[in-house]
Amino acid sequence: MAKYDLCVIGTGTAGATVAHRLRKEGWSVAIIDKRPFGGTCALRGCDPKKVLVGVADVIDWSQRMRGRGVAGDIVRLDWPALMRFKRTFTDPVPEDREKGFQEAGIATFHGIAKFAGPNTIRVGDHALTARYIVIAVGARPRTLGIPGKEYLTTSEQFLQLETLPNRIAFVGGGYIAAEFAHVAARAGAEATIIHRGKRPLEEFDADLVMHWLQATREAGIRLELNAAVTAVERNGNRLTVHASGEKESFTCETDLVVHAAGRVPEIDELDLADGNVKAGERGVMVNEYLQSVSNLAVYAGGDSASTDGLPLTPVAGLDGKVIAANLLRGNQQTPDYRAIPTVVFSIPPLAAVGLREEIARDQGLKFTIKHEDTSDWYSSRRIGNKYSSYKVLIDRERTIVFLAPTSSVLTRMT
Repeated sequence: MAKYDLCVIGTGTAGATVAHRLRKEGWSVAIIDKRPFGGTCALRGCDPKKVLVGVADVIDWSQRMRGRGVAGDIVRLDWPALMRFKRTFTDPVPEDREKGFQEAGIATFHGIAKFAGPNTIRVGDHALTARYIVIAVGARPRTLGIPGKEYLTTSEQFLQLETLPNRIAFVGGGYIAAEFAHVAARAGAEATIIHRGKRPLEEFDADLVMHWLQATREAGIRLELNAAVTAVERNGNRLTVHASGEKESFTCETDLVVHAAGRVPEIDELDLADGNVKAGERGVMVNEYLQSVSNLAVYAGGDSASTDGLPLTPVAGLDGKVIAANLLRGNQQTPDYRAIPTVVFSIPPLAAVGLREEIARDQGLKFTIKHEDTSDWYSSRRIGNKYSSYKVLIDRERTIVFLAPTSSVLTRMT
C-alpha cells in the first residue's frame, strides 16, 4: 500500500492546481484520472470549443462585411480541416500534462478511483492512503430519463465529429446548445434548439437574452421554447425528436441529436459512502472552506463540489487555490465567486460578471440601471455587428458595479 500526504482525483484545473501547489511545498502527492490527463477544459470543453468558434466567427465576419468592402466568393467552413486543426491543440495535452506531473515528482495513476476507507483510494490493483484527499473529477452529461436517450450525442462526441451532419437538434438551451448551434449554423447545417424553459441561457438577464435571441434566429437557428423532449427515435440514418410544446406536441426530423440539457458531478463511481463522504445532486457536500462536511480528510472543488460557483474553469482554478491554501495553513480561506465573469461563446457572444438584475432585486439592493443598444456605435458598425448592447447595474449605496454586458462589447467592473 502506497502512502502519500495528498491524493488528488482528477487532472483538470482544480486538481492540477492543488497537486502542483502542494508538491512545491514538499508534500508527497499522487494524482488519478480515469480519462486522458488534462481535464474537461483542455481536452473536451473550453479550449477545443474556442477553436471551432474562432473559425466560425471568421465565416460570420466575412458574411457581415459583404458589401462593406468584402466581395468575391463566399468563404466556407471546411469541417474536416477544422477538426484536424483542433486536434493540434488537444492531442498533445495528455502526454504533456502527465509528463509535467511526473517531472514535478507527482505520482500518476490511470483508472477509476474508489474509496476503500476514509483515507484510502483504490485504483485498479493499487491501494493509496493519504492524509488528505481532493475530489476534482469534473462533470458529465445529466442522464435523461427518456426513450431513445442512447441516441444522444454528447458535447465531447460533437467535438470529435469527422463530418458535420446537415441537420442537428440540441436538447436543452444552455451554453452547449448556444455555442455549438452557432458553430453548426456557420458551417451550413440546419440547427434547432429545443428548450423546456421560456428562454434559454437563464443565467443571464432576460432582456439581454432577448437581444441574443434575435441574432440567433437571424443566423437561421430554429428555436423551440417551452418544449420538453419526450423521446428520440431512430429510423435508419434519420432521427426523430418528439417534444411536448406549450400548446401541442411536435416532432423534429434530424441527423444528429446533441445532449445539451445540463451536466452533473461525475462522482457516481467513487464509492463515496465507503469514504464517509456525503454528496448531493450538486456534488460533494462541503463547508465554506471546501472541506467535506462528513470526512475532514477530504476536500472537493470545481464541478465536483456543491457550492454556489458556476461550472467554469476560473471557478475550478479558484477552488484549487483555496483548497491548497487551507491544506497548507489550516482552514482560513473561502472562495468568492462574485467577480468571476462568464461568457457564452456564441456569435455574437453573451457575457456577464456580477449579479443579474433579478438577483440584485431579490437581495434588496438599491441600484441604477444603464442599458443601451450599441449596434449603431462606431465599434459595432465598422464590423457589421447588428446585435450589440450593454447593461450595467450600479449599486447606489456601496458604489459597486454589477455588469451584464452582451455581444462583442464588454464593460469592465470597477
